[in-house]
Amino acid sequence: MTKHIAVMGSGNGSNFEAIAEFFKDKDVNITCLSDNLNAYILERAKKRGIPNQYLPFEETAAYFGANDFDLIVLAGYMRILPDDVLELGKFINIHPSLLPAFKGKDAIQRAFFAGVKVSGVTVHWVNNELDGGKIIAQYPILISNVMHFDEFEKEIHSLEHQLYPIVIDKLLKDEVFDFSDLLNCGGCNGCH
Repeated sequence: MTKHIAVMGSGNGSNFEAIAEFFKDKDVNITCLSDNLNAYILERAKKRGIPNQYLPFEETAAYFGANDFDLIVLAGYMRILPDDVLELGKFINIHPSLLPAFKGKDAIQRAFFAGVKVSGVTVHWVNNELDGGKIIAQYPILISNVMHFDEFEKEIHSLEHQLYPIVIDKLLKDEVFDFSDLLNCGGCNGCH
């Protein structure tokens, strides 16, 4: 049975690109939505022939009230959704830290310059609190004393691109994510 997901983003859309690539040969229909008319995520969707549209924040409740999705995936969506929207579907988000540490913007930079030795990526259910929903999956990255910020940032984004599609797939199949799912993903570059 075909599954339907919406991917919502406000910016570049690199996580959207990873999701679209992962599901390109699977029985999953994707719709791309952005609250930013000029967001590059919409251009990425157009290039792939994926339905996409600008969705002003004020119209989010009406949109999800009129459209049914199996899962709504936030990928760089820079707004907190109110309860009346969250009641209209299952919403998940990805965040570039091991929540509850380093919630909000600039998490990668804040974690690195705070001197933490372990950071990572978290996928969580969305609630009306900034990066506050129940954790679905996390994966760590060790930060060595000789690692440069650019290397760390690149590794975080690489991990996001590997982890998020697998977790989405597991949720659509009503399965539980396990660390071995990432290790056996087939797309791993041997980084973990």
